[in-house]
Amino acid sequence: MLIARVVGSVVSTVKHPSIHHYKLLIVQPMHATGQEDPRDFVALDLAHAGIGDVVLVNQEGSGARDVLNDPHAPVISLIVGVLDSVELRGD
Repeated sequence: MLIARVVGSVVSTVKHPSIHHYKLLIVQPMHATGQEDPRDFVALDLAHAGIGDVVLVNQEGSGARDVLNDPHAPVISLIVGVLDSVELRGD
């Protein structure tokens, strides 16, 4: 699991049947001050998130496929929740 901010969306005219009814969003992992900037990635939205939202992302393929109840779904990352507030501290 990781915390990320939604920074964009993906438009797709054709999707795998397993993910046909879900949005694809671009998320940027959040980090504590002074840590390296991680790269953005695409996540399947199960939480009805929008651009600018801070979200909780499950980034583990078999867990994502379990949530979708499809062992053949081409998914690694799922947005599973929208967070109201976050405090990141670098210790």
